[in-house]
Amino acid sequence: MSRVCFLLKVREDRIEEYRARHADVWPEMRAALSAAGWHNYSLFLREDGLLVGYLETDDFAAAQEAMAATEVNARWQAEMGEFFESLDGARPDEAMKPLPEVFHLP
Repeated sequence: MSRVCFLLKVREDRIEEYRARHADVWPEMRAALSAAGWHNYSLFLREDGLLVGYLETDDFAAAQEAMAATEVNARWQAEMGEFFESLDGARPDEAMKPLPEVFHLP
């Protein structure tokens, strides 16, 4: 199992709405994430919009690919894209670039 951490930037004027949307993630989106191999998935949001994501998975590329193949993910990403800065035309799930791990205390 590998640990994956990534950063994105939520637009400051959309932070409260972003929080509200994640307080009630669609059940079918939650199920799709689990089925695609996203485990122990968390999002942390700083008041300036810095979003830190963390998940555990056997294969991040395969987990991303499995989610990209789902209809629910296409709907979710279409709705979430407007919340982020600097996506350069990518969907939010395509803009997640894992950070290299430099320390871990098991």
